[in-house]
Amino acid sequence: MNRSHPLPRPTDPEEAPTDLARLARMMMAHAPYDGSFDLRLPGVHVSKASRIEKDMHHALACPALCLVAQGAKRVILGKEIYEYDASRMLVYSVDVPITAQVTQASLDSPYLGLRLDIDAGRVAELTAKVYPHGLPKQGGGHAICVDQVDDHVINAVVRLMGLASQPGEAELLAPLVMDEILIRLLKSSLGLRLAMIGQEESKVHRISKAVSWVRSNFDKPLDVERLATLVHMSPSSFHQHFKAVTEMSPLQYQKALRLQEARRLMLLTKLDAGSAGRKVGYQSVPQFTREYGRYFGNAPTKDIAMLLQKAGVDRPASEN
Repeated sequence: MNRSHPLPRPTDPEEAPTDLARLARMMMAHAPYDGSFDLRLPGVHVSKASRIEKDMHHALACPALCLVAQGAKRVILGKEIYEYDASRMLVYSVDVPITAQVTQASLDSPYLGLRLDIDAGRVAELTAKVYPHGLPKQGGGHAICVDQVDDHVINAVVRLMGLASQPGEAELLAPLVMDEILIRLLKSSLGLRLAMIGQEESKVHRISKAVSWVRSNFDKPLDVERLATLVHMSPSSFHQHFKAVTEMSPLQYQKALRLQEARRLMLLTKLDAGSAGRKVGYQSVPQFTREYGRYFGNAPTKDIAMLLQKAGVDRPASEN
């Protein structure tokens, strides 16, 4: 079932909270033109878009917190649609292949997105402090969750961004502010979802372990029984939980990784379609061409030609 997560009424810029307005100004300073930018602070990325994107962009999203200071964005995973803007924050808990699209942006008020990468080990350490008596029981998690933005999180992110222009202090203080952001998240409405990232016994953590194996071995035949054993599940339970978390079966997940990597290889190394398909694990060129067309909307040669033509005007989008 296609369950949409609609956006609330857009916020009037004049009503925007002071911290959000400050965050937007800081992000503009680090994004001089449309595109994605890595800040000096490890794991902090800013993206900007001056117009609505007509096409969906494919990307591999990793565990991260995503915030929007201006504009809005749509992310699709399987049959699920997630939309977020300055009033909502999004958290990825597992590596997943997504399609994304900026849905609100203009030259006067460009889309401004911020991505903070999340370290599962650090989440586990802080979860033990935030929930010293153990986590409350809850149902299974999903790879993506969206909820109302937390003002305390925004305030801490503003302070983190302020350190980007102070390299001397950033080295000492950025890890502390990042810990504060994670603690604020753990205490927010998304807290229990985030905590699952670092809990070895949680379904999310075990599926994340399986996902890591698939990512490292996507070009090899997929052995679901071996994966299930790796994460201490029965094959049927593993398949059920994998799909519940990632919105796709293990084979669909592997196919998405293969096709995204083949596309990257054709773009960056100029491999032909047949060579790229074989490189990522396809034995049949016709099968690769057919599945590529279904996934990206065009046959490999036409798709790459269109991307290269567009690259002369637009810069690649990110999953921020």
